Amino acid sequence: MKKLLIRIKNWEYWPFAFLYFPVFFYYGWLVLKHRSFFFFTASNPSIEFGGMFGEKKSDIFKLIPEEYLPKTRLVEKGDIERASFLAEQIGFPLIAKPDIGERGVWVSKLEDQQQLKKYVASCPVNFLLQEVVDYPVELGVFFIKYPGKEGRVTSIVRKDFLSVEGDGQSTVGELLKKSTRALMTADLESEHLQSIESKIPGKGEPVLIEPIGNHCRGTKFLNDNHEINTELNQAFNQLAGQIPDLHFGRFDLKCKSYDDLKELKNFKILELNGAGSEPGHIYQPGYPLWKAYKDILWHLSVLSDISAQNRKKGYSYWSFKRGFKKWEAHQRYNRLLANP
Repeated sequence: MKKLLIRIKNWEYWPFAFLYFPVFFYYGWLVLKHRSFFFFTASNPSIEFGGMFGEKKSDIFKLIPEEYLPKTRLVEKGDIERASFLAEQIGFPLIAKPDIGERGVWVSKLEDQQQLKKYVASCPVNFLLQEVVDYPVELGVFFIKYPGKEGRVTSIVRKDFLSVEGDGQSTVGELLKKSTRALMTADLESEHLQSIESKIPGKGEPVLIEPIGNHCRGTKFLNDNHEINTELNQAFNQLAGQIPDLHFGRFDLKCKSYDDLKELKNFKILELNGAGSEPGHIYQPGYPLWKAYKDILWHLSVLSDISAQNRKKGYSYWSFKRGFKKWEAHQRYNRLLANP
């Protein structure tokens, strides 16, 4: 009952399908307008399916200059020998995540070979091993670029990882019970939490609970749109200009500071998401729901316009048959992740 009341009062915890239900009506109008259910596939021609879902992260990384990426290697499911070899090359700790995945499913921070072996034995799909980037600022930067025009940043979300602050008396487990965000998102049965729940941190001592920067895993999304300026737009135009046919998407990255990011130094791109990206700033606690819908619909209208302009340039929309097969394959894949 407590969780239900929290969900009712705080829309950021609503289930995705429930939150996006009104948006589907606008999407339906765009389908009629384009006479194509999968019009968005023309938005980013170099990314499979436009990056709406089901694209391989390893393929997208091939489009990005290596200097902007952390060390990342692809491993086929069950290949413990290659995983162990690559892990030693990259160095522990490291991040493991499915090559095709979303919303933090099966993303784990691995500390040693023992944890790696457990991950390889249980992960049901091909996955990536990625270097841990220790820059202090993690952002989701949304970028749009109409064909033939300068692009611009339209949304910045800064990620505040789930943590608790010690009072010198309470255990981590007791502190978590006092946290609304932990109650709504933390996996209290996870191996990591069970290993630290009895620890008593000192007064004022921070304890990181969740090292993965995903909203559904407890990370607080903060609206940093005030950081958007001419210098940042110029930097991302320069960055996106080095990625073939990128027009609509979100860079998930870590950087040392905004000043460095504006100069394209001391940062690494963790992921690049395409047509399926959300403007993450809307999940700022207390952000008005009507403004969130306004921002979502505006970005969807931009996706529509960019797709139409790219079609005029010769990039076709996927047929319904082809797109439906892609959707079916993605549904099977998600079931595999949920029930390995």
